[in-house]
Amino acid sequence: MTDALRGEWLKAWSGKAWIVLLVCGTYMSLMTSFGYGSEGDKALDQGSGDLAAVTDDVVRAWMMTFLFASLYGAIVVTREYGSGSISRSVLVMGRARLFGAKLAVGALMGALSGVVAVVFSVLSAWGVLTVYGRDFAWTKETTLIAVGLFACNVLAAPWGVFIGWIIRHQIASVVTVMALTLLVDPGLQRLAPKAASYLFTIALSSVYRDVGHTLLSPQTALLVIAGWLAAAGCAAYRLLRVRDLT
Repeated sequence: MTDALRGEWLKAWSGKAWIVLLVCGTYMSLMTSFGYGSEGDKALDQGSGDLAAVTDDVVRAWMMTFLFASLYGAIVVTREYGSGSISRSVLVMGRARLFGAKLAVGALMGALSGVVAVVFSVLSAWGVLTVYGRDFAWTKETTLIAVGLFACNVLAAPWGVFIGWIIRHQIASVVTVMALTLLVDPGLQRLAPKAASYLFTIALSSVYRDVGHTLLSPQTALLVIAGWLAAAGCAAYRLLRVRDLT
């Protein structure tokens, strides 16, 4: 298993996918954090804002990095189907070892994405507030948000890996992850907020302590997320075992 992990780890850094996703996630989160900082500064000038809440919003803006963690998880799997190398990988490692190795490497890359999100969220909060001449107000709630950001990246990457195994086509997998995260789940949240709180990506909102929505408690959300991952993982492994590789 060690050799399988080493091989998948080397594959994870090949190509430009991780660079593109990292740059996109960082850029979008940075722009959003500056937007929250600008709105917060105006609210503070009007006497209707709270500096700690503004800091929390700027840090929370980095939640979208979990989308790119899940996209990378899907790409880790589907690019082998696209290149036709999946048959060779299975021949060398076997289906079970390959499945476990890609899951482990995907989760590790998610953890690295989470570290980047936390570090840059702290730097952006300090930088944005400094630009607007405000003090840096870090509270216990801000710490919990930052921890939630890391956890969401770690949890979202395996979700992408499982979707990649289930769908197998790179473009279709990427579209599915983006549609669920940006369109389907948020749309259902507007229509049925209480029921939608049990969806995977909406449950992640509880982990990074989003506000303004009907959400589960973080503890319940983690159980729901575990259920989704278990179901998706079982389906992905089952399909890998029974379907042809080509």
